[in-house]
Amino acid sequence: MLKNPIASLPRGLARSLPCALVLAALCAAPLAWAQTAPSRIGFVVTERLMTESKMAKAADAKIQAEFSKRQKTNEEMVAKFKQMSEKFDADAPRLTDIERTRRARELFDMEKDVQRMNREFTEDLMQRKSEERAAIATKAYKLIEQIAEQEKLDAVLQEAAWSSPRIDITDRILKLLDK
Repeated sequence: MLKNPIASLPRGLARSLPCALVLAALCAAPLAWAQTAPSRIGFVVTERLMTESKMAKAADAKIQAEFSKRQKTNEEMVAKFKQMSEKFDADAPRLTDIERTRRARELFDMEKDVQRMNREFTEDLMQRKSEERAAIATKAYKLIEQIAEQEKLDAVLQEAAWSSPRIDITDRILKLLDK
C-alpha cells in the first residue's frame, strides 16, 4: 500500500491537486446555494414611522403643549437680557467705574442664567422626544415582527442605499400603528 498517495503522483499533478480540489469546491458551492429557497426581505423607513404616524403626531402635540410655557419664559428672558444689554451699552459712557462694573457683573450673571435655562430646556425637550420615540419604536418593532412572521420574511431592513417599493412594508406598519 501507498503511504502518501499524493507523493506517488507525477510531480506536476501532485502540485496542482490542491488547487483542483479548491476549484471543484468553488464550482460546487453555487449548486448548493441554488438548491435553497430564495430569501424574502422586507424594508421599513423608520423615520416615516416617527414622523407620519398618528402616534408620532400626537406625541409631538403633547410635547409642544408640555414645553410651550417654558419656551415662552426662555424667550422672555432672552428679550429682557438683550434689552438690558442695549441699555447698558447706551448708558456705559455716563456711568461711574463702580456702577459700570456692577451692571456688567449683573449682565454677566444674567447671561449665564439665560444660557443655563436654554441648555436645561433643550436637554429636557430632547429627553422627552427620546422617550416618546422609544415608545413608538417599541410598538413598531412588535408590528414589524408580526408582519415578518405572517409574510414569512427572512429579514426586515431599516436602512439601505436603495430599496424596491415591492419590499417596502412601511405603509402597512403605519396603518397598524394608526389603529
